[in-house]
Amino acid sequence: MIRGLGAIVLSAVLAPALAAQDADAGKVIYDRWCAGCHGESGAGDGESAAYMLPRPRDFTRAVYQIRTTASGGLPTDADLRRVIEEGMPGTTMPGWTEKLNRRQIDNVIAYLKTFSRFFDGTDPEVVRIGSAPGVTDEGLAEGRRLYEDELECLRCHGNGGRGDGTSAPELTDDWDFPILAADLTEPWTFNGGSSTEEIYTRMYTGLDGTPMPSFADVITSGIITEEQLWRAAQYVRSLAPDDEPERRDVVRAALSEGALPSGPGDAQWEEIEAYYIPLVAQITLSPRWFTPGVDAVWVRAAHDGQQLAMRLTWNDRNNSPDQRWEPLFQNVRNSVESPDTPLPETQGPDIFGVQLPLVLPEGTELPYFIRGEPRRPVSLMEWTSNPDSMKTGTATGMGTFAAAGGVDVRHQAVFGDGQWHLQVTRPLQPADAGSATPLVPGRPIPIAFYAADGTNGETAERGAISAWYSIYLDVPTPSSVYVAPIVAVLLTAAVGVVIVWRAQQGERRS
Repeated sequence: MIRGLGAIVLSAVLAPALAAQDADAGKVIYDRWCAGCHGESGAGDGESAAYMLPRPRDFTRAVYQIRTTASGGLPTDADLRRVIEEGMPGTTMPGWTEKLNRRQIDNVIAYLKTFSRFFDGTDPEVVRIGSAPGVTDEGLAEGRRLYEDELECLRCHGNGGRGDGTSAPELTDDWDFPILAADLTEPWTFNGGSSTEEIYTRMYTGLDGTPMPSFADVITSGIITEEQLWRAAQYVRSLAPDDEPERRDVVRAALSEGALPSGPGDAQWEEIEAYYIPLVAQITLSPRWFTPGVDAVWVRAAHDGQQLAMRLTWNDRNNSPDQRWEPLFQNVRNSVESPDTPLPETQGPDIFGVQLPLVLPEGTELPYFIRGEPRRPVSLMEWTSNPDSMKTGTATGMGTFAAAGGVDVRHQAVFGDGQWHLQVTRPLQPADAGSATPLVPGRPIPIAFYAADGTNGETAERGAISAWYSIYLDVPTPSSVYVAPIVAVLLTAAVGVVIVWRAQQGERRS
């Protein structure tokens, strides 16, 4: 009886663990959610894989980037869980916590390991990661020297960390697919996390299958110390803001009492708040594109009651077309299938566009955010890098554009260190009503953006795009805002005096 009871108790304790390793249950989930990209056999050859860069993981090779184990080692279950839960920023791999619970993820992990015999009977060992030294100016200077000299990080990641180093145009992974060096100024896109400890781990273990090496051997051979690798990790982290940018629905255009900024390099812009607008792949309408080169734009805006100026800043590894980046362009053409139309045979220019509803909506109905529609056209301002030019007009859907000259739009573009700065200035009211969107201070105006990286085979209609946001042109602060508090204080004081006077009169009567 005791033995039987013990067996029942033991079974109850072990049941969750056994269920968590149910590879058969994991296969059901994998076939439903994962096989479309990773393939039924786990070889990274699902029906959608050819449209993607980086390509989906080939589980049969057992080569994993994000690990806490040594270079060339297998990931732990915790490593696999992290990628499934959080996804792989900068790739098409999403996080799955909203679809799968912990038990289901454990089952998927068990099934993934059946694709390679290397997992049989293994117990991957986590490498020892010490503690980071305190951050100092001297330490960051040492980290920069290591980044530039001993470790030669700038050869891929570039001087400013935007992935535009001299070796960047020719980078490929172990299967000869093109791969981009990480943009170190956007840590929210890092695979494997953005803390100093996580960056150190990636530098120590490497990203297997990619050109990113492990620097463990550099430490073992005595070329650098562990502390120096920490310093390099701290310097990498210093290239970016501490926090991921906040996404807000409204861009505020500050009211300027003087002259508007004269160009994108004008120091006035640094005094004006920047708004972060994410851009995503245009995968809705033909020609679709799943691997855009631009992922966000920073918008600063100001107006003087007559003109609106916007400075648009986005990261781009080169000024397209650029012969130095021809290897990447050709490798993209040879590696990525376009689901609708063939990619261009030559590099195109970089493109950036601004969309506004041609007629300001009275309700919530907006034009389609991809170049409008026949009933609801959009007003376009579209800049091109080569030749450096700006065109304005209207669109009523994909593939439509009608030039319009009723608004005088001026622009100035500057490229440097893997970044474009474009200033666009236009009058609030177009000279020709109906040719462009009127801009009304004090009223939110829908606005959307799109971008194309010519070296990535993109065009104005095949690239990255935002949803609708709003731009709000500030209005002068009414004098009542300043007078009202003063009046309130005076009234309060007067009431206080009356109360005190009445109290004193009462005491005298008594």
